[in-house]
Amino acid sequence: MADTFLAEIKNRRTCYSLEAKSPISDTRIIDIASEVTKHTPSSFNCQSTRLVILLKDEHVKFWEIAKECFKATMPKATYQEYEKKLLQRQAGYGTILFFEDLDVIREYQVKFPRFTWHLLQFSEHNNAMQAINMWTAFSLEGLGCNLQHINPIIDQKLIGQWGISPQWSLKAQLVFGTPTNAPHDKTFIPIGERLFVHGTSS
Repeated sequence: MADTFLAEIKNRRTCYSLEAKSPISDTRIIDIASEVTKHTPSSFNCQSTRLVILLKDEHVKFWEIAKECFKATMPKATYQEYEKKLLQRQAGYGTILFFEDLDVIREYQVKFPRFTWHLLQFSEHNNAMQAINMWTAFSLEGLGCNLQHINPIIDQKLIGQWGISPQWSLKAQLVFGTPTNAPHDKTFIPIGERLFVHGTSS
């Protein structure tokens, strides 16, 4: 029934306040990530998305790199304020980095020249589907998550770290851990301003 799936969508919320604990084992995290990565669709089945899971100390290391990058490019007063957000992300249990492999995209641009420019956009869609599926699955296991986009400021610093190729383009970072506060209430504009139906017979 679709109601089950809809309930799962509603359950997925942004949780910023996290602690460095997980209600599930690392093995379970990896199993979920493997299934999501395998079964999330991609345009032309190109499977161009690459994911890197960083747990515990490796997660902390990633956010240390992020802090260094932002500190080097921001005025001191601006960074001191922004650092609070970075520390909040670092307080979690893990981060999944979502990349697109540009070598794969170029390969499919050659295979399907009619869609050369579209494939770049399609790859963004592929990546977003991976992120939302992962986020929803983690939420069902009791993990709190928030999706970040601190690229491209950090991109060059990641090359060579954790086996990351220079041909991988960073798209997003899913931070996760045990939530310490309930998510904020969501507000919605009228659905009629977003959803339009034509041709219905009932």
